[in-house]
Parts: sequence; C-alpha cells; structure tokens
Amino acid sequence: MTRIFDFFRGVKSEFQKVVWPTRRDAIRYTITVIVFSVVVAAILGAADYGLLQLFEVILK
Repeated sequence: MTRIFDFFRGVKSEFQKVVWPTRRDAIRYTITVIVFSVVVAAILGAADYGLLQLFEVILK
C-alpha cells in the first residue's frame, strides 16, 4: 500500500514541474495542428485522386 501512495506522491511532484502552455499558446498550437492536418489531407487526397485517374486510364 505504501508503494501506491509513493507513486501518487511522485506523480504529484512531477505535475508540479510541468510548464503548462498559456491559453494563447494552446490556441496557436491547436490552429497549427489543424492547418497542418488539412494541408496533409489535401495533398494525400490529390495524390489519391491522381493515381485513381492514372489507373483508370491504364486499365481502359
């Protein structure tokens, strides 16, 4: 039982060391991730569509 309490004390100690981002930083990081995800999705979607068209031309 002592090991469990020691574990949670350690967790609490580590959480106190964490530097949490400000609200502004969190919003900025979130927007960055969303924009990056949309760009990557658009690139992959375009590549998929292009390859599909290429295979349709080859198979005809």
